[in-house]
Amino acid sequence: MGTTSLTIAVDAMGGDRAPDVVLPGVVAALADDPAIAVALVGPEEVVIPFANEHDRVTPMVASQTIAMDEHPAKAVRQKPDSSIVVGCRLVRDGAADAFFSAGSTGACMAAATLVIGRAPGVSRPAIAAVIPTPSRPVVLLDIGANADCKPEHLVQFGLMGAAYARAMLGATAPTVGLLNIGEEPTKGSALAQAAHAMLAEHVPGFVGNVEGRDVPKGSVDVVVTDGFTGNVTLKVMEGLSAVLFAEIKAAMTSSPLRTAAAAVLKGALGDMKRRLDPDAYGGAPLLGISRPCLIGHGSSGPEAIAAGIAASARAARSGLVDEIARDIAASGLA
Repeated sequence: MGTTSLTIAVDAMGGDRAPDVVLPGVVAALADDPAIAVALVGPEEVVIPFANEHDRVTPMVASQTIAMDEHPAKAVRQKPDSSIVVGCRLVRDGAADAFFSAGSTGACMAAATLVIGRAPGVSRPAIAAVIPTPSRPVVLLDIGANADCKPEHLVQFGLMGAAYARAMLGATAPTVGLLNIGEEPTKGSALAQAAHAMLAEHVPGFVGNVEGRDVPKGSVDVVVTDGFTGNVTLKVMEGLSAVLFAEIKAAMTSSPLRTAAAAVLKGALGDMKRRLDPDAYGGAPLLGISRPCLIGHGSSGPEAIAAGIAASARAARSGLVDEIARDIAASGLA
């Protein structure tokens, strides 16, 4: 397929409020980028009427849906006609250039790995999160795909995260840090100490250990950790952000005088919230798969869906997968 005309397979049933938020998200994405088309995957009664009313949308009927609470790998095996599996199959067969879903993260991970397959040399695909910070967006990985890791897995995560930062976020020479409990190379678990030595040897731009407080400060472009630690880190940050914004809102509406002051600051606070909104980056990329695959948050609204489709198109155009494969081959750890 060409570099300017792309087809993105979109899961119509992905998300807590699907398809109600997915369909307007598709409309917005198509309006923003006239060089993409969408293969909309889902039930016949959803995708066919929508495709009939919108140009550049092809309906792909899938008779099954994987719910958020289903066991991911089991559901992928037992529901071969689910919207997630069919979407991944379209990408595998070359009928689409990338896949986007705001459905079950585990099911997307399982289907992408089993159906699309891993990129050359990749041992473990990883899920990354792009975290907005005042200084730069930070790629945090893994955030849940691999709870138990070996040092060489963390090295590959570092290489994949750096490739994503270059291709998608504009970092010319991304810096990479290992999440740890101290800056010294001898700190942390046996895994962290062994990974530190291997990262220093194989990953260009590795600057050593970073601590949890460095993540929201944007001290490095890429933060590497195992999936258990990464998921806890991300959820703590998400929870803290929600609490802080709620507390700010409560404080600024607790009296008539404060409400008046809030009206003056409304624009600035709105700008800050938009700058720190992770949905603007289009969801979590699944790195290490042989074709681009992005996973949106289950609570995504139309704007986040549109951003996810746009990010999927950028990933396909950027040659991200080929760049990851080249970097891993060059590291000697394939």
